[in-house]
Amino acid sequence: MKKSLLNALAIITLVMAGCTEDIDTSARYVFKEETITSYLSKHEQYSEYYRLLGEVMVSNISETNVRQLLSARGHYTVFAPTNDAIQEYLDSLVSQGLLTEANWESFPSQRKLDSIRQVIVFNSIIDSGDDYSYYEINGFPPQTSTSSSVEIPLPNMNDRKLVVQYTDVADSLYINDCFIDIKNRDILCINGVIHAMHNVISPSNNTMDYLLRKYIENEKSNYVVSAKIVQACGLFDQLSVWRDDKYEEIFEAGARIPTSMDSYEDNTKQTFHTPEHRYIGFTFFAETDKFWANAIGKDVTEITLEDVMEYLDAEGVYPEAKRDNNYKSEDNLLYQFITYHFLPERLSADKLVYHYNEKGYNLNNKTPTVPVMEYYTTMGKRRLLKLFESRESNGVYINRFPNLDNERRGSYHEISCDADKVGIKVGEPNLVGENNIRNGIIYPIDKLLYYSYETRANLQKYRIRWAVPSMWPEFMNNDIRCSEITDEKHKNVYIPTDEQYKYLEDVDISKDTEFYYWTGRGNGWQNMQGDEMTIRGLTDCIMRLPPVPMRGTYELRFAIQSGGNKRGMVQFYWGSNKDKLAAMGIPMDLRQAADNTLHTLGGNVPSDIGYAQDTDDDDYNAEVDKRMRNFGFMKGCNQYCAGGPGTSTMMRGSNICIRRIIIRETMDPDVTYYIRFKTVMDSKLLFFYMDYMEYCAKEVYDNPEHPEDIW
Repeated sequence: MKKSLLNALAIITLVMAGCTEDIDTSARYVFKEETITSYLSKHEQYSEYYRLLGEVMVSNISETNVRQLLSARGHYTVFAPTNDAIQEYLDSLVSQGLLTEANWESFPSQRKLDSIRQVIVFNSIIDSGDDYSYYEINGFPPQTSTSSSVEIPLPNMNDRKLVVQYTDVADSLYINDCFIDIKNRDILCINGVIHAMHNVISPSNNTMDYLLRKYIENEKSNYVVSAKIVQACGLFDQLSVWRDDKYEEIFEAGARIPTSMDSYEDNTKQTFHTPEHRYIGFTFFAETDKFWANAIGKDVTEITLEDVMEYLDAEGVYPEAKRDNNYKSEDNLLYQFITYHFLPERLSADKLVYHYNEKGYNLNNKTPTVPVMEYYTTMGKRRLLKLFESRESNGVYINRFPNLDNERRGSYHEISCDADKVGIKVGEPNLVGENNIRNGIIYPIDKLLYYSYETRANLQKYRIRWAVPSMWPEFMNNDIRCSEITDEKHKNVYIPTDEQYKYLEDVDISKDTEFYYWTGRGNGWQNMQGDEMTIRGLTDCIMRLPPVPMRGTYELRFAIQSGGNKRGMVQFYWGSNKDKLAAMGIPMDLRQAADNTLHTLGGNVPSDIGYAQDTDDDDYNAEVDKRMRNFGFMKGCNQYCAGGPGTSTMMRGSNICIRRIIIRETMDPDVTYYIRFKTVMDSKLLFFYMDYMEYCAKEVYDNPEHPEDIW
């Protein structure tokens, strides 16, 4: 987002409001005897908004209007447009040719009138329910190292996440380009808070294909060339989808998909809630027009697809790809090039990488510390894309491979980064106006992005660790993974079986499997990023694995927190033919902890996997590691805390955080591999548990000169 426009608007507003020293910006309005409705009714500047609240129903099937809702108990955040703001919005509809006159009598149909009323009202209200607080200014999410625009975790009544836009001007805040009044903000009422708005919040309902078309038509955006490549490769139809309407229909019917499921343990009940939607989204890392103009040496309006192809060919991009003009073919150079820029999930700036309980991280200041990496599978031909952030990187980078202080007594911080391994910095997205689309975000990049041989070789030289939920785009697109919303509906999630509806494209869930997920926020669990996957019933699931970067021998590792007698026992299967996966070794007992005990319903039974706690003697510690590897076990990683943020014990020091080497096989990057886990126990009380997984190439785990680090 360009700050200059916002800053200019903020300065104009400040001048109109008077000098900043004449305004007590710390003043707080407290009307604890008033509901939001009663407060609005007593202030003339909100009279139009108050009237609209009484004309818009809460839903199509409800007899309650929104004004009545805001008079009831609850936690509401209301971005209330003033009368002037609403009139300005009507004026904008005239300038767009949607109205002939800027008044409510000029609407061509009742349907259009109702739609605009709903736009104004639904986009102005966040209903936090009973379990989550409303948003005062100091409760807005802080800006990140990647963007000064951040999303509020809870959606509004229009099921859109509003964007807080910070500026360099003191006390100037915008919500979706709409200025919050400097003085009339944080007005506290019995059931929530009111912020006066100088504009009507009306985020675009357009999708990424529409936005890219507009870029091409106007030839004035920052992504004209990139948009033309996307169009030529036939991706617009795919980018036009933002929701699975079939799922909406079935979920609302309420018969085939349960809205919730109860899970029982020792006569206790816990309710898990089914996602209400199945949204679809995209993240596009796009070279800017400035990059293309400099690279090709032409004005953006003159650059052709042939120019781009010639440039890519000269740079040695994808030498095996075809150099023809069949751009929609997966074998084509241009198609392979542009699809590596897309992820099939919408990642906001604060979710490009996930920070929570890595070493040294503080939830209060949210400053990056040790490196955190996410590995995603791109669209088109399945390839890995690495997102990286650390304290030293000063932002999120694509495919960065720095030198780390990763010795046993090291800090794991960046020491340096070779020039050819710096990667590509992710720029700040433009979320102003029509750029704030429903199903995606475009991030600018200023270097050529492609899956080069060097990138693949570097990926193979490093251990690849990923949180299990990161494999599934549906978890990102529907705010399931590590949701910051703390009500029960978001903390405890049930994923339907395939018989009910195939919600996860990359997972086959049998009818007797109960697929549950906990966000784990605030629970202090000894898990990477705090969340936990717990799959119960007569478990039988098949998952598609991410691709490996290059052909070679890899270990596939499976990490768990094993400290409970409710864990079960499963047989693992692996292979490339999903219908004929081979059993890998003997069944795995997930109750087996690192401290040589096996937690069972009858008590603890000794077992021997060669485990011993670390000592001051690193030679001895290395011998313990070798001994455990001989039994197929490893200690937990040293990157994450064994508990919530700030916990002093790392996973490596916990006797219940362990990694298991489940296969050691030759893998090919062009082959899709699957893993199946099937219970070998009859009890539905015992469950299968997952935390994170790892690929580790032989060059890493069997390197005589540089043994694999403990991190």
